[in-house]
Amino acid sequence: MKTISILLLAALATFEFGCGYGTMATTPAVAGVLPAIAQLSPNTATHSGTAAALTLTVNGSNFSGSSVVNWNATALTTTFVTANQLTAAVPGSALATAAVVPVSVTNPGVAGGIYGGGTLAETSNTMNFTIN
Repeated sequence: MKTISILLLAALATFEFGCGYGTMATTPAVAGVLPAIAQLSPNTATHSGTAAALTLTVNGSNFSGSSVVNWNATALTTTFVTANQLTAAVPGSALATAAVVPVSVTNPGVAGGIYGGGTLAETSNTMNFTIN
């Protein structure tokens, strides 16, 4: 009886691997939609020790409802206006000292299903914001 059980188990394992049921193929993620920045408004501000917060408008293309504006690689609280416009809240503390700050937009990736897939996160070109 033990021999028959072992033979049946071996046959089942052979069938499973031979039919492709033993491993699942995965699909790699594909490129996502690449956002592009055309203009920042405003693109300059004056620094002060008690700088007030600023609403930054980012005009461009390929923005989504989940796009995020990055200020010197730090994500800001972002509001989707249209596929061509986002607004972001720049805190006063980010405007406290003179600097040139790179601004970009990231469209986050979308997870795939049980076999992988989905899309990769994509980040736009950068534009400089000048704090005088």
